[in-house]
Amino acid sequence: QVRLVESGGGLVRAGESLRLSCAASGSYLNAMGWYRQPPGKQRELVATITSGGSTNYADSVKGRFTISRDDAKNTLYLQMNSLKPEDTAVYYCNGVEVTTIAASRFEHEYWGQGTQVTVSA
Repeated sequence: QVRLVESGGGLVRAGESLRLSCAASGSYLNAMGWYRQPPGKQRELVATITSGGSTNYADSVKGRFTISRDDAKNTLYLQMNSLKPEDTAVYYCNGVEVTTIAASRFEHEYWGQGTQVTVSA
């Protein structure tokens, strides 16, 4: 059973930085990512990273956030710099496990419980 546990959230002021971590256990996850859900809004993509290290970012965080993964530690990171009040949200870790059975490909998606990030003006 795959388990994702986020940590590193908190309350910071605008312009400050935070680093989120997501510890994964149970299986290797091919693609991983961070999503967030601002108050009263739908969950949205923040950044993703493949097993090969290719990254993708939402336009709103490009140049400020950096996603990375340490497969030796089974940990995903999100370095968040120059934080803005609009970055306030619950941040969720996401992972996709790919399995192949009899030449058929299956994808299983997993989510962490979320960690609150609050940025004050």
